[in-house]
Amino acid sequence: MINILFVCTGNTCRSPMAAALLRDMKATGNMQVKSAGIYAADGGSASRLAVEVLQEKGIEPNHTSAMLKEEQLIWATHVLTMTEAHKQMILDRFPEAKGKTWSLSEFASEAGMKPDDVQDPYGGSISTYRETRDELERLIGLILKKLEQET
Repeated sequence: MINILFVCTGNTCRSPMAAALLRDMKATGNMQVKSAGIYAADGGSASRLAVEVLQEKGIEPNHTSAMLKEEQLIWATHVLTMTEAHKQMILDRFPEAKGKTWSLSEFASEAGMKPDDVQDPYGGSISTYRETRDELERLIGLILKKLEQET
């Protein structure tokens, strides 16, 4: 079983969008997906614009925010963060997550490509949320190919 944990800051925009997109796109049934935030409050909902841009793709996110906890890292086989800074914060707090924690673009990148942080749409316009959704969709397509090759 492959267990993917997406991590961002507040678990209201990027990581819930990534989780919903992966659930929608995944090709096999041997994958579970969750999301969390380094500074999230437990029990919140995804941002209104994150939900709206997912609905434009026919995806109904079922999301409740969660603060990142050690038990989620133990559950995960792959921890994919939205930024390099998120990755470093996780590894500083939970060194045992080394070897299974990458930034999303780092994990998805082809050899020789420089990984980039996924832009944070928080506080931005609907078009900013669409750009982030489209970037996440592209990166998730790449990680699905990589994970299929691994299994």
